[in-house]
Amino acid sequence: MIEFHDVHKSYAVNGQSIAALQSMQLKVLRGEIFGLIGHSGAGKSTLLRLINRLEEPSGGRIIVDGVDVTALDAQGLRRFRQRVGMIFQHFNLLSSKTVADNVAMPLKLAGELPRVQIKQRVVELLARVGLSEHANKYPAQLSGGQKQRVGIARALATDPKILLCDEATSALDPQTTAQVLQLLAEINRELGLTIVLITHEMDVIRRVCDRVGVMDGGVIVEHGLVSDVFLHPQHPTTQRFVQETEGDTDLAPGEDYQHVSGRIVRLTFLGEATYAPLLGRVARETGVDYSILAGRIGRIKDQACGQLTLALTGGKEMLAEQQLRAAGVHVEVLRP
Repeated sequence: MIEFHDVHKSYAVNGQSIAALQSMQLKVLRGEIFGLIGHSGAGKSTLLRLINRLEEPSGGRIIVDGVDVTALDAQGLRRFRQRVGMIFQHFNLLSSKTVADNVAMPLKLAGELPRVQIKQRVVELLARVGLSEHANKYPAQLSGGQKQRVGIARALATDPKILLCDEATSALDPQTTAQVLQLLAEINRELGLTIVLITHEMDVIRRVCDRVGVMDGGVIVEHGLVSDVFLHPQHPTTQRFVQETEGDTDLAPGEDYQHVSGRIVRLTFLGEATYAPLLGRVARETGVDYSILAGRIGRIKDQACGQLTLALTGGKEMLAEQQLRAAGVHVEVLRP
């Protein structure tokens, strides 16, 4: 759905060219929720705003749904932007307009529908985001979560194919964040929209995204399925994000459990294997004793997952690992 070919972005600061985004290749698949995570200044907002040319690239080509966005003239760009909805961190609602008028604004600007159809479309959108009873209120009368729902309804007004979310939950409390993420997941599933979401919170990525790119210094330093990146982070930046989310020292560089005897392994469970009684059975059949050194059980989007770090002693350790792998468990040897 979205392709970056050698795209880069620089800004002129005091006569010097400062690179905000290094030359990169990127593909976002049709119908997926793709997350971009990075600390402030990593380049994720710049990358997002290049997709609909709110920022102009310094070079390279951006292809969206088969259209070379970088080659569009002003009129073509206006038409293209009607197919790309955008949700902002601080809502960007018009305070002097009602909820219904805010949602109707993109349709009025497009000028393609009569007033009756615009009104009908607004009613449908407010029902979708659960705000039908708030149509005649003003933004100041709404909570933060309700304001963001208005922003989502407005972004959906022109029936876009792509939804860009610029830190859409960072101004919300945890409970409201969960509700907004659930709404985005429902929109993705029911409407088949491609969603690109940027955040600085790994938990947001874990809850809703299919794939993720980790950004640092204007470069995507690691990318892949959320389950792979979250459970097996390779780059130090990714490892720090996972540690911040989990409060997990298990991933600390240099950790070797010197005070523990035995073979140290990390087991990763996905799907049904997460809740299967594997350890007890394998221990009985192989005579291996184990100590649990660290662990976590949770979910990545709709998939159960878990990780355990164990110390194995006695018995047939290699056979135990073979049986775990045969049951669909990823076994990583941390210390032989």
